[in-house]
Amino acid sequence: MKTLFFLVTLVIVSCSNKYENTVNSEEDYQIIPKPTALEMSNGRFLIDESTKISGDSKLENEGHYLSDLLSKATGVSVPFGKGESTEGTIILKLDAAIENNEGYTLSVSYNQIIISGKTTQGVFYGIQTLQQLMSSSTNKTDELTIPAVTINDSPRYVYRGMHLDVARHFFPVEFVKKYIDLIAMHKMNTFHWHLTEDQGWRIEIKKYPKLTSVGSIRKETIVGHGNTWKSKDVKYDGTPYGGYYTQEDIKDIVAYAAKRHVTVIPEIELPGHSLAAIAAYPELGNTGEQYEVGTRWGVFPEIYAPSEETFQFLENVLQEVIDLFPSKLIHIGGDEAPKTQWEESTLAQEVIKREGLKDEHELQSYFIRRIEKFLNSKGRNIIGWDEILEGGLAPNATVMSWRGTKGGIEAAKQKHNVVMTPHHSCYFDHYQTEDKENEPLAIGGKTTVKDVYNYEPTPEELTDADKKYILGAQGNVWTEYMTTPEYVEYMVLPRLTALSEVVWSSKASRNWNDFQKRLHHLVKMYDAMNLNYAKHSLEVD
Repeated sequence: MKTLFFLVTLVIVSCSNKYENTVNSEEDYQIIPKPTALEMSNGRFLIDESTKISGDSKLENEGHYLSDLLSKATGVSVPFGKGESTEGTIILKLDAAIENNEGYTLSVSYNQIIISGKTTQGVFYGIQTLQQLMSSSTNKTDELTIPAVTINDSPRYVYRGMHLDVARHFFPVEFVKKYIDLIAMHKMNTFHWHLTEDQGWRIEIKKYPKLTSVGSIRKETIVGHGNTWKSKDVKYDGTPYGGYYTQEDIKDIVAYAAKRHVTVIPEIELPGHSLAAIAAYPELGNTGEQYEVGTRWGVFPEIYAPSEETFQFLENVLQEVIDLFPSKLIHIGGDEAPKTQWEESTLAQEVIKREGLKDEHELQSYFIRRIEKFLNSKGRNIIGWDEILEGGLAPNATVMSWRGTKGGIEAAKQKHNVVMTPHHSCYFDHYQTEDKENEPLAIGGKTTVKDVYNYEPTPEELTDADKKYILGAQGNVWTEYMTTPEYVEYMVLPRLTALSEVVWSSKASRNWNDFQKRLHHLVKMYDAMNLNYAKHSLEVD
């Protein structure tokens, strides 16, 4: 893993108060997302061999995280010690007086740093801000100093997420961790992990080994944009492609995320986008035919049969998923499920008649509610794409609005929690500029960094009472054309950075030109992390 901070060389000198009266400038305080309140001061805190971190035992994770960050940045040991000693040069504290559970205060003077949070999560976000102050510093000496400041900060939304599709293209554990680090450094708190698809099943399920031995491998992959079965000039690469995460991998990643206060929400697609599972277990399909794992992109007609065998399979799968992921929400997809096979299925028609359903759309609702009831019985709630609204949902279901904002508005009016992720502003698989010929291949569309930054997650059409159901927003990363980690980084950055300010900072404080200015400082961290990022938005308007 690359380090997450700006690397500097530290020359150790014993001049205890040399930075006490240093005059700082606005350039020293370029932070993204923009804090709620920031007051600049004179003076700088010097990090050297005398620097020590102290904090409550409950903050041991955050203390060691900061210790590792500073030690790697300086080349000298900056130890963490449990205790409430006010003699520590960097003090981490829990403060019940802070109102927001994720809020923090950061106080830096020439001789002491204090980071306080109502919770350990708040303290962690204070550390992220401290890290940015380190890398945005304009101090020209060889010493690592941090400008004096007082910051009071808290997020606007409770859900601040990023999605990653690992089914179309698979990414190694180390990159998934790096992706989680990107989420954390931007003070986002949710990683939506898209694990199953038509083109590959990526999670080990011990009760059904063929999901990975068969379902994780496609015989080849379509080349270029010939992405539908209707295309006449389709070409394939002729190379088998596969990969999956063992349950030990998943435990490792979930634990890694937890230390960074990132909740991992797994997605197990149903009833559509399930070709890989049906290829592994044909009895789950509607025809009994032996299918192959999908080799092209787009939507496939093969969906799960609404049989008791299928429901038993899905409950068994979800039980293993529940055992691996502690998240309250489990994503069940629910989108893009063609009904042709159900229309032609004797079994599906019998279920429609037996349950008194009107049509195949109500059958999908019945399917979703069966799974929802199971997950509720296990103390979990479902989250799904906005198609799950069709036919009615239990009150504790969360809706992810992707087909624009209409689904989110309707869900909020029905008193469902909503995560906004409309394709026009939050799909990071779109091109980032009109100059598509000089860009990496993308699915289409155009969503610039400015488009993301100008997005407002809470629709004005909602009443004040209904606006409270908008939990936040999420950036989606579908990887049909993203074949490498570097490719993902380029498509994500700095659009992720823009979204982080949308979901953290107040609407009134957002200013595109000001954001661009601060972004020029944050890319120093990108460079230090050896990240591959798009530079279109760095040209100041």
